[in-house]
Amino acid sequence: MNLVSLNGRRRPGSPALVLVAHGSRDPRALSTVKALMERVQALRPGLPVHLGHIELNEPRLPDTLAELGTGDAVLVPLLLARGYHVKQDIPEMAAEAKAHTRVAAPLGPHPLLVDTLYDRLMEAGWRTRRDSAVVLAAAGSRDPESKLDTNHTARLLAARLGAPVIPAYASAATPTVQEAVHTLAAQGRHRVAVASCFTAPGRFATQCAEQTSWIASAPLGAHPAMAHLILHRYDQSLTIPVASQPELASA
Repeated sequence: MNLVSLNGRRRPGSPALVLVAHGSRDPRALSTVKALMERVQALRPGLPVHLGHIELNEPRLPDTLAELGTGDAVLVPLLLARGYHVKQDIPEMAAEAKAHTRVAAPLGPHPLLVDTLYDRLMEAGWRTRRDSAVVLAAAGSRDPESKLDTNHTARLLAARLGAPVIPAYASAATPTVQEAVHTLAAQGRHRVAVASCFTAPGRFATQCAEQTSWIASAPLGAHPAMAHLILHRYDQSLTIPVASQPELASA
């Protein structure tokens, strides 16, 4: 499976960066993504940065790409694992556009993502104790590669915290967050934190946070490490020959 698609040849100059958000009915999601976009722009002045949504919010990705005309763009999904949106939705929208586009890898797994998860847990009051553990709450997907990516992120976070981390899902995959909390409690881990592996606030993030009686971290949001990770994925996509793009999920 090729995570990076190109419709047209690359031309000289710096392609625009298009942040591709999922979209949410929660109004906090749009404001959070815009704040993250501003951080990216501040880190790389002069780079054109745009925003497009897969669904639910404006601007929609096809509209953003239409405004670029026949220009060059790198689409960076604000998604944290491989899955249908990364493999199908975004490349299909890109292929229909007149713009010359390539799609970068999702943001996870990556150490910068783990830096953000760690900081959000610290902000929520995490302390490593004998009876503490973490449920890494993600959106979920039927795609097995999505689960592989989330498992990888969970292992990196466990190594950083020095505590058990179990990945769990809001939909389409198991275990659920509630099931993971119960599993850890049965192992004597009675202080179970939920680490929110969501880019922005929304229904899934809220529902997952409600499953613990201890602490739940905030979504990743406009953390500085997230802005650096976005630019890393942008730069990374431009270093790979178009004809032989490898998978980038764990790079």
